[in-house]
Amino acid sequence: MKEKKRNILMIGKKAGMTQLYNAAGVLVPVSVVEMCRTIITNVKTVDSSGYSAVQFGFFGKKAGGKVDGKKELPAFDILKELRVDDVGLYEVGTSVDVDEFAKGELVDVIGKTKGKGFQGVMKRHGFSGGPASHGSMFHRRGGSYGQRQWPGHVFKGRKMPGHTGNERRTVQNLEIVDTNVEKQLLIIKGSFPGTKDGYIVVRRAKKSLEGKK
Repeated sequence: MKEKKRNILMIGKKAGMTQLYNAAGVLVPVSVVEMCRTIITNVKTVDSSGYSAVQFGFFGKKAGGKVDGKKELPAFDILKELRVDDVGLYEVGTSVDVDEFAKGELVDVIGKTKGKGFQGVMKRHGFSGGPASHGSMFHRRGGSYGQRQWPGHVFKGRKMPGHTGNERRTVQNLEIVDTNVEKQLLIIKGSFPGTKDGYIVVRRAKKSLEGKK
């Protein structure tokens, strides 16, 4: 009988991108992620919390306390929760390493896009702008945004200048090319949002898990 895989998530630091040759000799672009220490801090059941979920702790400090009066765990900077079907596969206090992921497995990567500060409509939304000739007085502007007496305000959702980037994005079904348990590295095919040395979240691909049910 095939062993059931646990649905987990981990936080890692994006080390950068490189390229590898696969078995067919094709050059593949890959992203390298250095995973941080991950510990299961709590297991929630339908009886205790009304739903089944697992809580993961990241960036543990030295000082800590007991969970449910039993397990002595460090204090964590970040706690993240993940809904699961079978809570029996998880135990409070156990660590999660990159060996949970196998070569060829699909994962979802969640990160924040690069922040670009305050931008105009041409860079933010791809507007074409106005005439470039002298005297037009309308070069890189967005044009008319509102109305006159009625309704007397700008409609919600109008594309205007504003803060660009630094938004949460999820890239689904990325393939794991290789792992390094000793250095806690995940090598993932392709690219995903986030700056170098920025933190991202890696979880088992949601759609591939749903397809196996």
